[in-house]
Amino acid sequence: MAMSPKLEFRQSQSLVMTPQLMQAIKLLQLSNMELVAYVEAELERNPLLERVSEDGPADAPGDAMNGAAEGAEPAAPDRDAPSSGDWMEGDVEPSRAAMETRLDTDLGNVFPDDVPAERGSPGGGSTGSSPSTGEWGGGERGEDYNPEAFLTAETTLADHLEAQLSVAVSDPARRLIGFNVIGLIDEAGYFTGDLDQLAEQLGVPRAEVEAMLKLVQTFEPSGVGARNLAECLAIQLRERDRFDPAMQALVANLELLARHDRNALKRICGVDNEDLVDMIGEIRRLDPKPGLAFGSGVVHPLVPDVYVRPGADGTWIVELNSETLPRVLVNQTYHATVVKHARSQEEKSFLADCLQSASWLTRSLDQRARTILKVASEIVRQQDAFLLHGVRFLRPLNLRTVADAIGMHESTVSRVTSNKYISTPRGVVEMKFFFSSAISASGGGEAHSAEAVRHRIKSLIEAESADDVLSDDTLVQKLKDDGIDIARRTVAKYREGMNIPSSVQRRREKMSARSAAN
Repeated sequence: MAMSPKLEFRQSQSLVMTPQLMQAIKLLQLSNMELVAYVEAELERNPLLERVSEDGPADAPGDAMNGAAEGAEPAAPDRDAPSSGDWMEGDVEPSRAAMETRLDTDLGNVFPDDVPAERGSPGGGSTGSSPSTGEWGGGERGEDYNPEAFLTAETTLADHLEAQLSVAVSDPARRLIGFNVIGLIDEAGYFTGDLDQLAEQLGVPRAEVEAMLKLVQTFEPSGVGARNLAECLAIQLRERDRFDPAMQALVANLELLARHDRNALKRICGVDNEDLVDMIGEIRRLDPKPGLAFGSGVVHPLVPDVYVRPGADGTWIVELNSETLPRVLVNQTYHATVVKHARSQEEKSFLADCLQSASWLTRSLDQRARTILKVASEIVRQQDAFLLHGVRFLRPLNLRTVADAIGMHESTVSRVTSNKYISTPRGVVEMKFFFSSAISASGGGEAHSAEAVRHRIKSLIEAESADDVLSDDTLVQKLKDDGIDIARRTVAKYREGMNIPSSVQRRREKMSARSAAN
């Protein structure tokens, strides 16, 4: 069989995710804070990107280097120019004699070698730094010394406990055990480790580890180092000298307290109704998570991405929050300046990549803003009844409905509504809030939103009295009377999702509250 070379053309289709397309998709699903962090990283990495300030474009990165880029020599200092009165301006003579002549005084008067004892280090010795060093307690300070680094530092729970441990324990071996115990305390203040495992790891008896845990439990804040809620409350009650036998029985039966079974609690604790009310009030004044007072993360305010407000003609005005939109542009002038001096192919390739990346970033940010505005406008159009009348009139809505209305894919709408918030006359809500499943109407009419049904269930339960507590079956019947066809298990699921107890627990709680009031 003879073999011969030949050429063939073959046509095919394939979906290729270019880096630019992946960047646009990534930007679309970022929240406003994540977007700001991403743009800041790009500004640091890409020299052709510059931030647009409120007063106008920022200074070009190449303005300060125009002279160097053009090969110009820096201007020599003018020695005959009149002095502005600052002795540090111009050329400073390096020799001590020349500086003393220029200053017309002994150099020791300007830079004293000795610092007074009350301001410097103990004994008034030389510190080797400026005289102001003594104001911070003496000692040598490097060039990186920054008082704000520790003056504004946040004290974590571990730092607070380790400081107390250093004062309470002097033995290095026991202090090491204490450091390991503290390292197993979570941010809420609870000990999450295993004593046996920790003792085996450190090679010490379990009794020593348990004794160190007991010591840590005496530290501030009160209740820290507990292994469960009952132990945390018991530690705080002991410090208040309120851990009597009746209170011990109450702490040991917290599950009955959660179910509001006061009759069983009175029988177990051996107290009457008035004493039980006082004991429950004492429990409620305790801190179940004592560690949260330390080292809590920075709470960022919820900033909406879109504002919705009523217009004068009865329509809704939808506008983007410009404060959450990073404004950057491509510095074409700087690119034209530096590309002339690119010598190697590697430098030219780097500049070309930076220019392409900067151009795609600016376009992606603009496209992101337009897409968010388009999706938000359609959501407002679909949910105008909610904006006018409240949650009860929220319509069922899915991603396909919005996607078909604006001519986009469902995945695009899903990315746009993720981590985005919209400010409405009904409050600031997440865009995902407007999408809920549909519950059919009993009379065959328009379907109801699941969120609206939850709101209706909560309203019915809040309006019930102690003599007429609504069971799940009664709630189903009342909802059917309102035209909502829903199953009992769905009502129970919605009720549990809103942390609403059952009818038996609610009746017991309302009867106990009425008895306490009388």
